[in-house]
Amino acid sequence: MIVRHLDGIKGTAREVEAPNWVSRRLLLTGDKMGFSLHETTIFAGTETHICYRNHLEAVYCIEGEGEVETVADGKIHRIVPGVLYALDRHDEHFLRAHTRMRMVCVFNPALTGREVHDENGVYPLVAEAAGEDA
Repeated sequence: MIVRHLDGIKGTAREVEAPNWVSRRLLLTGDKMGFSLHETTIFAGTETHICYRNHLEAVYCIEGEGEVETVADGKIHRIVPGVLYALDRHDEHFLRAHTRMRMVCVFNPALTGREVHDENGVYPLVAEAAGEDA
């Protein structure tokens, strides 16, 4: 059984920060669950361009307000606590935080924890070294 507390992740390699957000990775590839689970804080007043070509992601908002705009059709979806959005078609999108937002995110395949968004907002597939736990 895996038991972790968010406070135990802060300040470790499982806490990844970017200019627009900070993500605390509760489960990663090394945990061998088949998906990764993250608590991500999106900073107020930011816009992030994202397109996960190699991963599917589901996002559940637990705090704050913002919106997601899908690039293909220009649709804007309001995001508030209790709203889930799932990028089931590798949807290219913009995530805008009107206030600080806290999100629970699930990725398939699981992230290793070392991925970095490229210039197109894509996480590359990163192979996990045998026996390594990020």
